[in-house]
Amino acid sequence: MQKTIAVIKGDGIGPEIVEQALQVLQAVAQKFGHTFVYNQVLLGGAAIDATGEAMPQATLDACLAADAVLLGAVGGPKWENLPGDKRPEKGLLALRKGLGLYANLRPARLFSALAAASPLRADIAAAGIDFLVVRELIGGVYFGEHSTAMVNGEKKATDVMSYAEDEVERIVRTAFTIAMGRRKKVTSVDKANVLDTSRLWREVAEKIAAEYPEVTYENMLVDNAAMQIVKNPAQFDVMVTENMFGDILSDEASMITGSIGMIPSASLGEGTRGLYEPIHGSAPDIAGQDKANPVGTILSAAMLLRHSFNMQAEAAAIEAAVDKALAQNLRTGDMMSEGCVLVGCAKMGSTIAALI
Repeated sequence: MQKTIAVIKGDGIGPEIVEQALQVLQAVAQKFGHTFVYNQVLLGGAAIDATGEAMPQATLDACLAADAVLLGAVGGPKWENLPGDKRPEKGLLALRKGLGLYANLRPARLFSALAAASPLRADIAAAGIDFLVVRELIGGVYFGEHSTAMVNGEKKATDVMSYAEDEVERIVRTAFTIAMGRRKKVTSVDKANVLDTSRLWREVAEKIAAEYPEVTYENMLVDNAAMQIVKNPAQFDVMVTENMFGDILSDEASMITGSIGMIPSASLGEGTRGLYEPIHGSAPDIAGQDKANPVGTILSAAMLLRHSFNMQAEAAAIEAAVDKALAQNLRTGDMMSEGCVLVGCAKMGSTIAALI
C-alpha cells in the first residue's frame, strides 16, 4: 500500500522528534511492505521566518492533498512578541480549521514500566490508567468572537463561547463510536449548572446516549472531573467534552501518566485524513541537544496508522516496540529514574525502530 504523509517538523525540538517518528514509520513500511511518501511543509515559527505567515496556503494545500499529517511542535520565545493573530499557534489553529478537524483524541495511559514516575499514590496508579479524552477542537471560546474595548475609562475584554447542536452531536457521536471498541463507557464533561452552552451540550449528549444502550453513560461537571482524574482515574474509559475544558483536562491527564513526553494525539474530521502530533510543546530550551523524548511523536505515528490508514497490526507493532524499549529500562531525561539507562532522542528512536 502507498500512502502520502504531509510532514511538519515545526519549531524547537520538532525536527528532532519527527525524524525519529519517520525512522519508525520506515521500519514499519519495510516490515509490512508499504510505501510511505513524505511531503515536508512549513507551519508555525519556521513558516513565519520563511514566508511571513504562520500557515502558508501551500501548507494547507499539501495537507489537504495528503492521506495524513504528522506534526512535531510549533512556537517558541522567538515569536512571542508578534501580534496574537500572527503568532505560530494561530497557524496550528488555522490548519485544524482548514482540515475540518473537530475531534481531538488524547489517550492517557500509564505504561507499566513508568508506574513509579506517576505523581499519583502507588495504590491509585496500580488500579490502572487507560482512558481517552475526546475533545471538541474547532468550536467554543477558542473560535468565538474576541474583543477588547474601553468602557467607562477602563479596558473590558470579551470572549464568546458558542456551540450549535450539530457541533455537539458529531463530537459526542465520535466518543460513543470509539467507546464501542473499548470498555463501553462514556463520561460527558460540562458545566451545566452555570453555562447555557453546557446545558445544550448535555441535552444533545443525552439524546445521542440513548442510541447506544450498550454503552454506560454519565454526566460530570468539569470541576469534579478535574478532581476525579487524580483521585480515581481508573473509573474513566472515554471522556468527551468541549474545546477549553478538553484542553485543560487532557493536559492534566497527561501528567498522571509519568511524562507529558509520552502522550500522542490525533485530530480527526469527517474523512480518514487526520493530524497527528504529541501534546507537549516545542521545548526550545533543549532544542538541538538530543535531549527530547520522541515517544509521544512515535506513538502519534501509530495513531496515524490506526485511524487514517486502518493499519491495525502496524500500529500495534509500534506500540509493542515502545513497550519493549521501556522494559529495557531505556529512558530520556524527562522520565529518568534510578536504575534506568539515560539515552538521547536519537537513541530512543533508533531502538524503537530496530525493535519493530
